[in-house]
Amino acid sequence: MQDQSNIRRILIKSVALALFAVSAQAQVTEADRTGGPYVPTPQVVVDQMLRFGAVNANDFVMDLGSGDGVIVLTAARQLKASGMGLEIDPTLVKRSNDSAQKFGVADRATFQVQDVFKADLSRATVVTLYLLPAMMMNLRNKIYNELRPGARVVSHDYHFGDWEADERVTFDVPEKEPINGVPSATLFLWTIPAKVSGRWQIKVDGSEPRDIELTQNFHKSNGTLLNAKGMGLSDVSVKGETISFSIWNGPARQHYRGKVKGGAMSGLVNLDGKEAKWQAVRASQK
Repeated sequence: MQDQSNIRRILIKSVALALFAVSAQAQVTEADRTGGPYVPTPQVVVDQMLRFGAVNANDFVMDLGSGDGVIVLTAARQLKASGMGLEIDPTLVKRSNDSAQKFGVADRATFQVQDVFKADLSRATVVTLYLLPAMMMNLRNKIYNELRPGARVVSHDYHFGDWEADERVTFDVPEKEPINGVPSATLFLWTIPAKVSGRWQIKVDGSEPRDIELTQNFHKSNGTLLNAKGMGLSDVSVKGETISFSIWNGPARQHYRGKVKGGAMSGLVNLDGKEAKWQAVRASQK
């Protein structure tokens, strides 16, 4: 009987441990899906996020995991911007929409119960985030691919790994210490670059066309000048729709700057002290 009792206790303990493991894994999966539990964003952080993203009346702000809606509501009330908050908790969405009605901005600020992974982000000119690292990484490619060139992304405390931010700032926020033990906030800002990977044919007015090959990995871009012995291409930079690069021949260097519009680019280059126009069309895309 004693042996049977011991076996029964061992079985009960094993089942309890298995249930605990399943519960813990479920909590991790839920955090990855929802971005973690709702944590209010202090107003001072909200204000700085909107300043950091240069939000104005012409912007459409999408807040992913909008919680109580404070970011979109502040953008609508103080900056006359329009926007939408996406939140998986129906109670928080109702509270946010009620607040929009109360503040008289329901025509510009709306909130929806929606899984952010299924949302169409293409309308946004600014995206704001306060999500845990795993969800930030899960959303990274979606944000990069769906937002238009020039759109800004502002995140509170967490980043996109090796997709380095264009700017970051850290400042004191004593209100956060009771929440996570850290009395400060770090904001990250990215500007979505135009997609330039592929082969382009570039032509300067009055000269023969040249072929270049561009590669891109989030914020980093590189290039090669094709079929041009003794010449090269370097210093490629893409930010929003703006592109710049240099073509060199020995010590001589020509600096190109311009705009990307889908499968075309155009701009100016300095040739022997004079500005010349250049254009490029995409021959193939990677």
